[in-house]
Amino acid sequence: MHSGTRRAARLLAAGLAAALATGLAACSDDGKRAADDGTPPKVGFVNANSELRFAVEMAEGFESGVAKVGGVEQEVVAPPIVDGPAQLQMFQEMKQETTDGISVFTLSPELFAAPLAEAASNGIPLIAVDNPPPPSSNVKLFIGNDNYEMGQQLADAVISKLPANATGRVVMGTASPGVPVLDQRANGMRDRFKEKLPGVRVTGPFDTKQDIQATKVAWSALVKANPNALAFLGTGEGDGYTLGEIRRETGGKWLAGAFDLDPKSLQLVKEGHLVLMSPEHYVKGALAGQLQAQHAKNGDPLPEGWLYTPGLLVDQSNIDEIIKRQATIPEKDKWFAAQIEKILSDPSYLRPLSSVR
Repeated sequence: MHSGTRRAARLLAAGLAAALATGLAACSDDGKRAADDGTPPKVGFVNANSELRFAVEMAEGFESGVAKVGGVEQEVVAPPIVDGPAQLQMFQEMKQETTDGISVFTLSPELFAAPLAEAASNGIPLIAVDNPPPPSSNVKLFIGNDNYEMGQQLADAVISKLPANATGRVVMGTASPGVPVLDQRANGMRDRFKEKLPGVRVTGPFDTKQDIQATKVAWSALVKANPNALAFLGTGEGDGYTLGEIRRETGGKWLAGAFDLDPKSLQLVKEGHLVLMSPEHYVKGALAGQLQAQHAKNGDPLPEGWLYTPGLLVDQSNIDEIIKRQATIPEKDKWFAAQIEKILSDPSYLRPLSSVR
């Protein structure tokens, strides 16, 4: 990056941090945003799914973040399956009543672009979570990972278990081809192998489906078609425990890696069948809930930009600690408290929206 560009990015990050700090400092003015009739403000979260573990983690985090502020009502809605049109209808209904702030995690960002822009023009404070908002949506705050970086980190974990001169094939799969965050994970993995193990050929990502039964069929076919593969890597939640189960069932010697912290996947990590990269979805939800509630309660502007949240590699070295953390919401709150405080106070976590990847 050119030195002038770096300096501009640092200045923008510092400005965003200052705006955020102002919002946090104003929290002492209890009830400033309460309606004339004394009813508390209300914020909402429109989630992509109500069943998948990664989406549930975000919802739990959002609820915890709002509760931490206190004095703010909340509502979380989501379709039972990933269904962009159904989720959009929920957003349209929510924005009629929840005007103090809405956070959105969707796997169909382009579908939401115009409705989000309309909501923004009507003065509804908006936050995009996990999946970056289209520029035309006019959403100014995004909370999420560097998915390319997480792809690199997962690849590094697998590469560390292979010989320095390894040759052969690595097969990638993704549950939702074309979803930017998943594509970035795949790009990060592919580029890291090219950089560190040029003798390894990376193929895919192949479509490994969202439905878990279809995922099992897809990965089973890929494993059968590539009996000598060094590793199989997925970009999503279902890829993880499916690959781990196939490896356990077949006695496979290949390596397996994927994302997210489904309880079944955690057990397979403990048994040595899998390594995971956690996007730490709870943190993203908690940050969105806390910032949204503080804004609704105190009337301070939300910061603008990309609030970066790091991922976490989960393997046998830390699996027992992560299993304990994931057991209850209080354990998660205790674990993440220091990290959330750091993200909200360290200017390096606030970046230009244009740098999201």
